[in-house]
Amino acid sequence: MTPTGIIIAVACFLVGGILGYFVFRYVLKQKFKQTLEEAEIQAETIKKDKLLEVKEKFINKKAELEKEMSARNQKMQQNENKLKQRELSLNQRNEELNRRKQDLEVEKEQVERQSKAIEIKSEELSKLQEQEIAKLESISGLSADEAKEHLVETLKDEAKTQAQQYINEIMDDAKMTANKEAKRIIIQSIQRVATETAIENSVTVFHIDSDEVKGRVIGREGRNIRALEAATGTEIVVDDTPEAIVISAFDPVRREICRLALHQLVADGRIHPARIEEVVAKVKKQVEEEIIETGKRTAIDLGVHGLHPELIRIVGKMKYRSSYGQNLLQHARETANLCAVMASELGLNPKKARRAGLLHDIGKVPDEDPEIPHAIYGAKLAEQYKEKPDIVNAIGAHHDEMEMTTLLSPIVQACDAISGARPGARREIVEAYLKRLNDLESLAAAYPGVTKTYAIQAGRELRVIVGADKISDKEIETLSNDIAKKIQDEMTYPGQVKITVIRETRAVSFAK
Repeated sequence: MTPTGIIIAVACFLVGGILGYFVFRYVLKQKFKQTLEEAEIQAETIKKDKLLEVKEKFINKKAELEKEMSARNQKMQQNENKLKQRELSLNQRNEELNRRKQDLEVEKEQVERQSKAIEIKSEELSKLQEQEIAKLESISGLSADEAKEHLVETLKDEAKTQAQQYINEIMDDAKMTANKEAKRIIIQSIQRVATETAIENSVTVFHIDSDEVKGRVIGREGRNIRALEAATGTEIVVDDTPEAIVISAFDPVRREICRLALHQLVADGRIHPARIEEVVAKVKKQVEEEIIETGKRTAIDLGVHGLHPELIRIVGKMKYRSSYGQNLLQHARETANLCAVMASELGLNPKKARRAGLLHDIGKVPDEDPEIPHAIYGAKLAEQYKEKPDIVNAIGAHHDEMEMTTLLSPIVQACDAISGARPGARREIVEAYLKRLNDLESLAAAYPGVTKTYAIQAGRELRVIVGADKISDKEIETLSNDIAKKIQDEMTYPGQVKITVIRETRAVSFAK
């Protein structure tokens, strides 16, 4: 290519480039202008949308404010209405109060006028009453105080008669229900507790193989028998009874110690004072251990737990005691079982009842001689050895030496009487028996109007015959109660005594 052609080509290229630049710039300017217009249009659209949105929010807020203002106005209107109603009500009440005040003033004036009239009338009535009283006193010949006393006495007599009738009705009612139920419970308790009866004596017979042993027991100049009597506190009778030595003592423990000591001495063959003292001391220890073992076994058999060791020892000592010929431990066991059965029938705690029945006679086996009744002493022992108050009260009250405070007390008292009063349980000296019957008859015969008295059924029933002309039908019930109370207060007896008062009217005429 020629240089001219090159220059022309370069010139064409430059011209084309410049034209392209201006064309690109123009196109770019047009596009920018179009974009700017679109942006302005979009901005205008956004502005309109925002304005519409703000306007809508403003309208909504305005509606809410208007609604809130309407509610407040309505509430204020309601409050205003309420205030108006209250004001109206207060005005009405005020008017009512003013009207009541006026009415009260009118009534007050009327009451004052009436009270003045009443005072005047009361003065007139008082004068009339005094005049009438004076007339009555002059007619009757009695003063007002005397008439009052007479009226009071009349009312007292009427009240006594009515009270006695009421008491008789209640007692008849109670007898129809209570006696039947009580008999059922007692009979069931006795039937369920069957025990053998054995009479205790105050002597023990020691059997020997031959009469030669008697000489060895007596010893030279009686030294052996004196040593044995001194060591055991008993009286030994060696008489002409063949093959027997009699041990006499009121304390069964001493008799048992003497019997066991004699048995060991005779079996061993060595009988002299030193040996006697040694054997007696050994036997005393054995008996004491047996007493404790008996107490424990008795408590276990009866299901009585937690007894103080000293109370267990006292229960064991009951084996060697007797009361009116009845073994004391056997009596205590029988009473405990009866108490448990009776308590179960009555819906009470049978364990507590059995415990109280077992311990009720612990005052009869003291280590010392107390000067108080055995029931009180037994209660003190039970309290000393931490027994519960209801058990203590049952022990102390079973002979009425203490006031009964629990339901266990009458149960123990009744079961003690059942065990001691049943036929064959106790023996009684004939003289004491006859004296008790005579005392029963004499006590009832001392009442006015009583003509004859009869103690029957071994002293379990007292029949009293009264004169029909001296005592009325209404008074015989009172007489029966009085005699029963006096027997309870003044006499000692097993079980219970039934008092039957008989009043009869006899018409006697003669045919001639």
